[in-house]
Amino acid sequence: MIKSSIAKGTVVAPPSKSYTHRAIVLGALTHSQFQLKRPLVSEDTKATLEALQAFGAEVSGRSGELKILCEELEHPRAVIDARNSGTTMRLMTGVASLLPSSTTLTGDASLVKRPMGPLVDALVQLGAKCSYIGAKGRPPLTITGPIAGDSTSIAGDVSSQFVSSLLIACTQKKGATDIRLKGELTSRPYVDITLQMLKEFGGEVEEMPDGFRVPGEQKLEKESYIVPGDYSSAAFPLAAAAITGGDVTVRNLDATSPQGDRAIVRYLEMFGARVVRGGDSIRVIGEQLEAAEIDVKDTPDLFPILAVLGAAAEGKTVLTGGRNLREKESDRIATTTAFLNAMGARAVPTEDGCEILGGEKLHGATVDTHGDHRILMAAAIAALVSSSETRIEDDESYSVSYPGFLRDMHQLGCRLEVRK
Repeated sequence: MIKSSIAKGTVVAPPSKSYTHRAIVLGALTHSQFQLKRPLVSEDTKATLEALQAFGAEVSGRSGELKILCEELEHPRAVIDARNSGTTMRLMTGVASLLPSSTTLTGDASLVKRPMGPLVDALVQLGAKCSYIGAKGRPPLTITGPIAGDSTSIAGDVSSQFVSSLLIACTQKKGATDIRLKGELTSRPYVDITLQMLKEFGGEVEEMPDGFRVPGEQKLEKESYIVPGDYSSAAFPLAAAAITGGDVTVRNLDATSPQGDRAIVRYLEMFGARVVRGGDSIRVIGEQLEAAEIDVKDTPDLFPILAVLGAAAEGKTVLTGGRNLREKESDRIATTTAFLNAMGARAVPTEDGCEILGGEKLHGATVDTHGDHRILMAAAIAALVSSSETRIEDDESYSVSYPGFLRDMHQLGCRLEVRK
């Protein structure tokens, strides 16, 4: 249950989910003692940790500092359950392709609807064998390695996670690999994160005009890694300040990070919010918001909260470039426009985004998140400017990416109450 509120105060950005996933995998592939400092411990990253344990990694330590040791990859004795985590499914499929044995991977009811075909096809070109247990191109699936070919191609416009999985796996296989991209690479900043982290772990990748060349049998080396703060999660408290006329500072945000969702700072300015940068902090002060036109091709995870900003702004906001949003934890174009319209906004879905005629006073509603963490959090922010109470039929999916969401919103003075 959520009541109208004004967001004011300071919070610390949670650790990045994207970096935590990759650091867990790369740390294990050093095949030596590795310390992961300030990881995000969420449902998604737990899925990746448990998957690596199934592949032979030993994990110990506290939530603020994990120790990972995987002397060598082992054949998992059980099915790998990626739960709701697309990143886990994609990265672990790449890891499994390195083994001369069969690994079965599955996930929850949402994940088994998400595409895997382009990644699997690329791994098959490198010599892997794959069989689908359910629908073709979707989990659950069984994959058998080891991959050994010298070239593969993959569509770049479905999921950047496919490319990241290939990049990491190909550093460990025998022989160099040319990865050729077909079409434009969507969500490029997430691939940039992978490239940055591979370099920090001593990896080598050569970028070519049509893709990447990855030397094989690389020795990754790093004793420890500190996970940076997450702009994707910080977008929610920052947007709360913008739409409620509040004043929120979020700390632990690296101003030079390659995270694509760092663009939330620029997007908030486009909507008319006052933004103050200082060191590792971003401060947002709510002002009268005006409509904006934004291409979310490289920042699809921001789509739900950008739509909320559009609903609170005067004029017509147009969001484009998000064709792959229909293949996320939910069809985010449909679920976002549905909850906004239920709250009195005027949002029209389009093929790759939506159009919102803002300025309407929102009212309370009952929101179905379809189990999607970003829909839950975006709807909760929208409810802060609603004229009556909003009920969200989901009290836990935020733990997928932002376990401290409720705590932080309470710290900012927002009236959110969980009723079992």
